[in-house]
Amino acid sequence: MMKKVIAVLYCIGLCSSVFAQESLDSLRSDGKVVYSGINKNNWGAKLRESNIHLGIDFQTKYIWRGMEMMTEDAAPVLFPAINYQWSGLYVYAMGGYSLNGKYAEVDLGISYTWKGLTIGFNDYYYPTTNSNEDAYFCGGKNTGHWLEAVITYSPEKIPVWITVSNFFYGADKYADSNGKEKQAYSTYVELGTYYEFLNNNRISLAVGSACNKSCYNGYEKDFSVCNVELKYTHNVNFKNGWTLPLSVAYIYNPHRDKSFVNFTTNIAF
Repeated sequence: MMKKVIAVLYCIGLCSSVFAQESLDSLRSDGKVVYSGINKNNWGAKLRESNIHLGIDFQTKYIWRGMEMMTEDAAPVLFPAINYQWSGLYVYAMGGYSLNGKYAEVDLGISYTWKGLTIGFNDYYYPTTNSNEDAYFCGGKNTGHWLEAVITYSPEKIPVWITVSNFFYGADKYADSNGKEKQAYSTYVELGTYYEFLNNNRISLAVGSACNKSCYNGYEKDFSVCNVELKYTHNVNFKNGWTLPLSVAYIYNPHRDKSFVNFTTNIAF
């Protein structure tokens, strides 16, 4: 009887169209089949670990660089994302959607990190909910895109970081004293530090400022501190090695004189 069971499992293993295994070695005591040889997919390529990852973020309130992204009809926001990572290269696509359907966002980006220095480009797209003028590819002067160049430096052995960001193209515009529309080139600089505990739990402090008349200060001032964030992250570690980060941040915007307490979590695979 045992020989018949092994023979059936052997046939199933050979007939698998997903992995195209080459040969069967033995049947383990736990019932799993052990294969030898090179594993291949049904394109004939050797199976390897994927560089593609996916996840979803949850925020109770959407605050970004001190800005309240939903000032009316505010609701928690979900951020589904997919990314590709290889060596220092990082490419991603991410959406942002409020639970009440009043907000939408689509972001694309690419960056490269080398010895703590990260250089990246991002395309933030904010479509309106009731207009067709901000078409994704053919929006023209009514484009909903904000194109950003960003540099971050975080030394490997020193717990600090500095980020410099500039919106160099897109909907980042304002009217000057003559009523003429101009590209704002909104520039944001952030300094931060952190302290780590066991299991990568971390407390961090960041201070960010707008360096010119920009979207961060309503195009009102040449310089303003717009973001002070104190955040604690606790990682819930599961037996299978998976980690669930939970964060709570106290955020204060000195320019707007407004404060928030925000909860975030990320599920990543």
